[in-house]
Amino acid sequence: MWDKIAAHISESTAETFSIDNRRSVSGGCINQGYAISSASGTYFAKINQASQVAMFEAEALGLQQMGETQTIRVPKPICWGTEGNSAYIVLEWLDLGGRGGDLSWEEMGRKLAQMHKYSFSNPGQVRGYSAGTRRGEPPLQPGGEEGKYNFFNRGFGWDINNTIGSTPQINNWTANWAEFWAEHRIGYQLKLAERRGGHFPKGERLLEVIPEFLAGYEPQPSLVHGDLWGGNAGVTSAGEPVIFDPAAYFGDREVDIAMTELFGGFPASFYRGYNDVWPLDLGYEKRNFFYNLYHILNHFNLFGGSYQSQAAQTIDRILG
Repeated sequence: MWDKIAAHISESTAETFSIDNRRSVSGGCINQGYAISSASGTYFAKINQASQVAMFEAEALGLQQMGETQTIRVPKPICWGTEGNSAYIVLEWLDLGGRGGDLSWEEMGRKLAQMHKYSFSNPGQVRGYSAGTRRGEPPLQPGGEEGKYNFFNRGFGWDINNTIGSTPQINNWTANWAEFWAEHRIGYQLKLAERRGGHFPKGERLLEVIPEFLAGYEPQPSLVHGDLWGGNAGVTSAGEPVIFDPAAYFGDREVDIAMTELFGGFPASFYRGYNDVWPLDLGYEKRNFFYNLYHILNHFNLFGGSYQSQAAQTIDRILG
């Protein structure tokens, strides 16, 4: 497998690469991660079962679209594919050893706000998925105007489904944000929870009130990271903020900000930087619990345990 990966890197970069050193590093909750090196440089490789190659393809698309905004730094995808029983993706290696002071986190907030603004301020500048792409090639349509999509006019969603953790994330294009969130986020997670044996007796009532809950609120579609907790953000040794491991789609920008608050929160300087560029809308303090319910339900579906009671309490809070 490693010879195949080295050859694929060489083909993708047009530079000969042979793996002289390979060491295990964190690959997140569901993948094996490796730093692979030669005299010419180092790359980050993630490995999973061959059946998960579509997950890596979607990750590559998300990173490429985020990178095209030329706002916040993301690792550049190099190549991906399968070999035997394994799927792999190779990414640019970034040294995330930086501690990240206030200036770095404030810059992260500013850059994220710029990414959120870019996608609807420049609706024809982000390219879309090409279904005819060969495995391991960039899953974007060709450059030039013919390859660019006006996502702003398509509404909320994404060209393909992806994953949130290892859970499928449905991204069917939907014109109305409340409908998208009810059907493809909360409703889908509640269906998965029922199959898992979860008990959320107020779930149906919650779905009924989503249009009312979001009445009068009409967010613009922004390219969002989709899974922006502390484990998917970092700072390089040079102090540059980086985000990675996206579950990208076009949605309300507030979903990213809400998730940064879910597991302890980002430093205050992050939120200061974000609001300096694009202040959050009135009512966010109420919507953030609503948006984070999606991730709490997903954690129940992935891990079970106390997440059921946390989700039930959040539903009670939303319904009042």
